[in-house]
Amino acid sequence: MKSINCLRGFAKPLIAASLSLFALTAHAGQPKTKNIVLVHGAFVDGSGWKPVYDILQQKGYHVSIVQNPLSSLGDDVTATNSVLDAQDGPAILVGHSWGGMVITEAGLHPKVAALVYIAAFVPDKGESAGQWVSARPAAPEAGFTPPDRFGYLYFEPAKFHGGFAADLSQAQSDFLSAAQAPVKATCFTQTTQQVAWKSKPSYGIIATEDKALNPQTEREMYLRAGAKITEVQASHALFQSQPEAVARVIIEAAENN
Repeated sequence: MKSINCLRGFAKPLIAASLSLFALTAHAGQPKTKNIVLVHGAFVDGSGWKPVYDILQQKGYHVSIVQNPLSSLGDDVTATNSVLDAQDGPAILVGHSWGGMVITEAGLHPKVAALVYIAAFVPDKGESAGQWVSARPAAPEAGFTPPDRFGYLYFEPAKFHGGFAADLSQAQSDFLSAAQAPVKATCFTQTTQQVAWKSKPSYGIIATEDKALNPQTEREMYLRAGAKITEVQASHALFQSQPEAVARVIIEAAENN
């Protein structure tokens, strides 16, 4: 009887240790954050995220996509906050191009665990997208139309392939150009009032062949924000041309925050 009791006494800590090891093993490699919120930039809409969305969904992430009205910075921040409110827990907030302006403000939402900037603006308080666009000479491949009578502007269709999506096929680029989401010209003069990257971890992808936003301007903003930088050889449309590379950085942010 004493032998049986001794075995029982030995078995309890052994079972407990085994269960703890099982729990650690099961948790290993699991992301800390399962929710991803994607914010598009100017001249495109949320459907452009589909290649990145597909990769993240297949890996088990819950992905939500914001549809920015592109009518003002405040309107886009409100649209993003609405999607963040609907998340069931912490989220990684991702912004492409103009979307960087949006996530810099919306990133203060309590559910945001980290920020990912993709060929994006990373403003400080009081800064506008327009001042960063003009920080360096524009590439000859890029250009915007003058504002129309409603105050909206477009990326010049004749320059769209070379200036926005050079590493996509001509047919893909033509479709994106034809499906442009126009942006209010006044958006580019509106300034950020809140800055999330000063209190949240941030990651930045530089598109080294970007003609819409100078890669050196991207680097300057990322360095100032203390972002972990990844370089990808791609055009401004890297969310479609290099979705695996983009998804990899988002996953890194999710696994570490």
